[in-house]
Amino acid sequence: MSERDEPITGLGKVVAPIRPKHSPNRRDGRTVGVEEEFLLVRGRGELADDGDEVVRDAAGRDPDGQFEHELKQAQAELGSSPASDLDALEADLRRLRREFVTAAADTGARLIASGTHPSARHPATTADQRYRRMTEAFGLVARQQLTCGMHVHVSVDSPEEGVAVIDRVQRWLPLLTALSANSPFHHGEDTDYASYRSVLWGQWPTAGPTAPFGDLDTYRRTQQALLDTGAALDDGMLYFDIRLSANYPTVELRVADVNHDVGTAILIAALGRALVDTAARAWRDGVSRSAERIEALRASAWRAARWGMAGKLVDVADQPAQRPQLRPAWECVETLLSHVADSLAGSGDVERVRHELRRLRERGTGADEQRAAHRTGGFDAVLDALTVRG
Repeated sequence: MSERDEPITGLGKVVAPIRPKHSPNRRDGRTVGVEEEFLLVRGRGELADDGDEVVRDAAGRDPDGQFEHELKQAQAELGSSPASDLDALEADLRRLRREFVTAAADTGARLIASGTHPSARHPATTADQRYRRMTEAFGLVARQQLTCGMHVHVSVDSPEEGVAVIDRVQRWLPLLTALSANSPFHHGEDTDYASYRSVLWGQWPTAGPTAPFGDLDTYRRTQQALLDTGAALDDGMLYFDIRLSANYPTVELRVADVNHDVGTAILIAALGRALVDTAARAWRDGVSRSAERIEALRASAWRAARWGMAGKLVDVADQPAQRPQLRPAWECVETLLSHVADSLAGSGDVERVRHELRRLRERGTGADEQRAAHRTGGFDAVLDALTVRG
């Protein structure tokens, strides 16, 4: 790995970032790329501390793939190439997943796609100087952290456009959390949350939604303040729900749980791209952004993590009322689809998004599926349901 590669993903390790194949422009459409974090287990779900070996094996099989270790030894991460077409993105994710599945099997382990491990405790930290610094600085938060997310990179034309996008999509992000919710269990018990990963991740001091920045200078000053206070050790630890990439022309949406179903990953990627494009168009057209308070954004994110698609969420309209309107989650999805309709049509993603939403509604979220498996066969059945099989 080149020393010039900077930390831009996951927990801020040094990785090879998602590399755009061309500069983003309106003729080619916005590119979108996905990063997925997975757990490694063996036996009846014991953590398999084989992340480094699995990453090396996968990278040896596929030198063009992006495979990286994570904070914990029982984790591994992949990153797709940027794509304009969702079918190409899906094919890339399936190929990279197969490489990980094969590499894990060679160590006697299997790959698990869940925002949290349903029952395991005491994860081992990867032997890395930076991770040791993180553990020293953040104590139990770092020692016990074992979460797996899915991050979506969407191309932007400039950092200024990126900040304008960040300010305009914050209120929509809880819906992506709800749709991707896949972490109901933790330490062997049902947490009553659909995405308990979101709760655990929120323990990092820089994690969560952000107040409006207004401009790039304010974003950079906020970034530096977090570094100066020690809340982040470097730019890679700016764990905002959506942030600017450190080196490449993308914004990164970081609110989704990883999912076993590739279709869910494609759905979140498509909606994320549509949200970014819609926000950028509004900024270019001079449409003013709404000004939700950070407390309201946190409350909305909490509801999404708590109930997923099974409860009522904050219905986001272009001109939000003085009091939040709580509506069934699937009604809120229709509000989202109306908001991004032009962007979905422009990218040709309408039918694919509608198809994946129908599939998700029929089978339930990952959290629903985990609970159904647990009712029939306990945690053994949950782990079987979460196993990625290539």
